[in-house]
Amino acid sequence: MLRRLVGAFDRSAAIVACALVVALLVDVSLGALTRSLGDPLIWTDELARFLMVWLAVAGWIIASRKRLHVRIRYFHDLLPARAHRSVELAIQLAMALFGALIVVYGTGLVAKNRDLEATTLPIAMAWMYVPLLPAGAVTFVQAIRELVTAFTLPPSGRSGAEEAE
Repeated sequence: MLRRLVGAFDRSAAIVACALVVALLVDVSLGALTRSLGDPLIWTDELARFLMVWLAVAGWIIASRKRLHVRIRYFHDLLPARAHRSVELAIQLAMALFGALIVVYGTGLVAKNRDLEATTLPIAMAWMYVPLLPAGAVTFVQAIRELVTAFTLPPSGRSGAEEAE
């Protein structure tokens, strides 16, 4: 049941990312077309900024879920097994804290910008910060999941998949 829910979340994130790419493409094309015709739509630039933020956060979520985020492991992998595991635990604890702080501070940003309207769009500026909430939550949950995995690693301190890399 949980795997299906997680799979559905991952598929939904991919669909949202694709929809955001299409929306951004349409918006930027519309802006360029109307500018070339001499009657630019001024709201297309601001909408593109909103869409870029949402798209970047969707990419963050997808990369976190697929473990494709940038991680330089050169020095980490040189450590002996115990130190490797300790560093991994510290990294995952720091990531969990980071995710929790993103949610807390993102909630504050959404609340503070709820009454502030965008310059050319009839929406609150809070929508610029809303994507921080799911991104922080996903970062937190993913870090906790990887923390549990790090606790259950074999004595070498590395999973079979990591050793194959």
